[in-house]
Amino acid sequence: MAQAATINRIGSKVKVDLDLVRDRIPTPLFRQLSNDPRGTVLSYKMTDGGGIGVVLELSDGTTSWFFDTEIGRG
Repeated sequence: MAQAATINRIGSKVKVDLDLVRDRIPTPLFRQLSNDPRGTVLSYKMTDGGGIGVVLELSDGTTSWFFDTEIGRG
């Protein structure tokens, strides 16, 4: 049975789980997240499978999106 995703509120401080994103993100982004995996939720993104992703503002001011299951409370 699938586990329900917990939606993080816009403005929430969250932390990217590096073990879950290691194989799907570019090396420069992984290096940046290795230094500081925290970000702020800016908005939501609908994924192809009908799930919900989140757009994060990272510590350097850039944005990137992640599946909601790849992040936790910061």
